[in-house]
Amino acid sequence: MQADRKKRLEEMVNKDDGSAKRTTIILEKDERNFIDQLIREGKEPGIKPLISKMLDVYRSMMIYDWRFPGEYYCGISRIAFVNVEILSILIQQIPREKWRENGRKMGEALKVSMETTLGLKTAEQENWGAVFNRLRIQGFGDFLLKDKYILIKTPFINDAEIWTGLLEGLFELQLDMKTTTQPLVFEIKGKQHV
Repeated sequence: MQADRKKRLEEMVNKDDGSAKRTTIILEKDERNFIDQLIREGKEPGIKPLISKMLDVYRSMMIYDWRFPGEYYCGISRIAFVNVEILSILIQQIPREKWRENGRKMGEALKVSMETTLGLKTAEQENWGAVFNRLRIQGFGDFLLKDKYILIKTPFINDAEIWTGLLEGLFELQLDMKTTTQPLVFEIKGKQHV
């Protein structure tokens, strides 16, 4: 009798029918208060959606090597959460005539990081959706491809000249900047001649 119960319990525990599993999480009082505050203020609809969102962000960012606090790696690249004001100060120290060139170098660095992390070639247009998604997740802005135009809504970097170079380096393209204010629009002129 005891063996039957044990066998049945093992079957139930090891059963993997793809259905959702119930999990209990014990939170510290301050963690629970913080979650309750988010819900009360309408920033989150509930605990389950909040945890699902957190897991989605974790999975989307591919930050599996957390050396908490403050040291995060996504593939081969160290990730930092930087405010736009700091980045703007750094950009202002570069002579304006070198913005596109520096943007291109930034794009080439992003290319190496993304190709290594995502396992794809950024220059191949069929991969651009995944690259645009990665850029969005990392906070660079919202990217769209419309015919022969790349559009950036809400760009983290406001300078179109830097974006021109960055996109050229990332996608191995020649671009023509069409706007200098948001949304930024770039016409694809062709592939870079290497």
